[in-house]
Amino acid sequence: MTKNVFTPVAESGVPPSPARDQRGTAVSRASRTALPDLVWLPPAVLLLGLGLWAFALPGIEFRTMGDYGLLDRLPAAFYASLLVLTAGFLVVLRRAGTSPGWPLAYCVALLVALKAPPAVLYDSVRYPWASKHDAVVNVVLGAGELRPNAALSGNMSAYEQWPGFFTLNAALVRAFGVESTAVYLNWAPIVLGLIALPLLVLIYRTFAEDWRLVWTAVWIFQLANWVGQDYLAPQGLAYILHLSVLAVVMRHFVRPGSAGRLRDRAYLDPAATAVPPPTGLRQRAVCVLIISPLIFAINAVHQLTPVMLCAALFVLALTRRYRNYGLLVVTGLLMLTWNLTMGRPLFLETLGTLRESIGRLTENSRAGYAGQLTGPGPELAGRAGIVMALTVVVLAGIAVLGRRRLTRSALPLLLVSIAPVPLFAVNDYGGEMLFRVYLFGLPGAAFFAAAALVPAAAGARRSRGALVRRRVAAVALPVVLVALTAGFLPAYYGKETMYYTPPAESELVTRAIDRLPEGGLLLATAGSFPEALHRYDQVEHWFFAEQELPENEKMLADPARYLADGIPRGTTAHVVLTRTQDIYTAGEGLLPPGGFEALRTRLKASPLFRTVEEHPYGIVLAYTPASPATPATSGGTP
Repeated sequence: MTKNVFTPVAESGVPPSPARDQRGTAVSRASRTALPDLVWLPPAVLLLGLGLWAFALPGIEFRTMGDYGLLDRLPAAFYASLLVLTAGFLVVLRRAGTSPGWPLAYCVALLVALKAPPAVLYDSVRYPWASKHDAVVNVVLGAGELRPNAALSGNMSAYEQWPGFFTLNAALVRAFGVESTAVYLNWAPIVLGLIALPLLVLIYRTFAEDWRLVWTAVWIFQLANWVGQDYLAPQGLAYILHLSVLAVVMRHFVRPGSAGRLRDRAYLDPAATAVPPPTGLRQRAVCVLIISPLIFAINAVHQLTPVMLCAALFVLALTRRYRNYGLLVVTGLLMLTWNLTMGRPLFLETLGTLRESIGRLTENSRAGYAGQLTGPGPELAGRAGIVMALTVVVLAGIAVLGRRRLTRSALPLLLVSIAPVPLFAVNDYGGEMLFRVYLFGLPGAAFFAAAALVPAAAGARRSRGALVRRRVAAVALPVVLVALTAGFLPAYYGKETMYYTPPAESELVTRAIDRLPEGGLLLATAGSFPEALHRYDQVEHWFFAEQELPENEKMLADPARYLADGIPRGTTAHVVLTRTQDIYTAGEGLLPPGGFEALRTRLKASPLFRTVEEHPYGIVLAYTPASPATPATSGGTP
């Protein structure tokens, strides 16, 4: 009989029962092995997959992306490389317990294959809005200080109230001797992904003894992590710190006498591990002191992550196993202390808006400003993201209901995954709450989704039902992994036309902002374009299309007068309209079809605005108010 990926191995923790022939006579495992282990196969398949990937890279025409982003620019060899890596992972998964190095190598290869193309290929920063983080680092390097109480336009005050990420990167820029974070910014998803790998393994090994389940969960996490929150941003760093705290808590904060039968192998799921050894009160107190700097760092880096951490620790405290109120109190006090000191301005502003947002589930769970993606690529990306999330949740639900013993032992991980969901009732977080809830719930969801696909070791139970489940899983696992890979690509790369910006466009924006005097005003449709926040501490910003579509349609009737009425008297103002803004406002549904071109044409034709610089990738217009003696008209016509 040919071996499949579910051949029982020692990692399950349960010695497999001997195989028997048709007469019931026990036979050795070696005697029924049709094919010998091919030790050369894992490295050969890995090299083939990476070779196909490297071969495909030069053929990716990212500069000519159209409606579907990178999807129709990726060569066949790129897709083939992902299939080869998936096949290789399924092969090495069979021996994950005795050779865990190979699943790790394949997980690293998958991370590189999925997220490294922009870092290798692009000649500019991926995600135009990421350039604002570089701008904050430049301010730290130039001024040597931040002003948390200063009112900064462009929503930049929050960055100076939570400066941990930016001061760290300022130190890295100095240590590396590079000009700015733009040099390494595109590599952040790879670096953060590599750091997350051992943290996920630590968390999963706390609840699973079967290495096949652990590595499959890691693989699913990487495929399902399409939300794009792992770029060089405060959220990416804070998320790593969040996982670090959870890993320590789940492994080292078990209360004595709380495990009950969860240390009895006969009561556990064959894939589960026993509850970690208990720790006394003194040991837990020492652990609180050890991880308090991590918790403090989370508060210094990001606004939302401490809330997510408090929610996770709260639900853990509801369990007998992790009922550690002291840690929860310390975490809450650190968060409150930061919010009432460094973060006080934004904290009070957020409290003032809670009355309007609390309980509005539909509005709080919307994605982005308009919540209505338009265009083939963005629409496909939106649908793919929804299908991916539903697939992972459904698989996790199957495991929760179907493997109740595993659910009992891994209940803390399940609760931590559900903990962020109530935040939908609190705030929309600028249209980002949907993505953040999904991101923080993903580690547990990926674990239980893997449990639905990786059955208990073959020798654990010999019932007919168990045999059927193993046979179904033998087919379901490869099918689901391939389907998740196919879903990741449009979800992550379907909107790539918004994310890549030609260097010439960045240079145009930089020149336009440098022309403005201190206190000048920069106008643009939205802030998602390169170098939009250059000199943010000296220049004011007005992103006038970041509002609901009906209001923007009114604005388009007479954009020149609309903007002129909003520019303070005596202010030097420049309007910058770029190719990236055109793509972004269309893709996010901020402007109707043809709206951006109409805006550009009408402003250019108006006597209220003078063309300073114009190129195929953008235009700069200077506001020229009419003299009091000569009333002006907009001059713009459809």
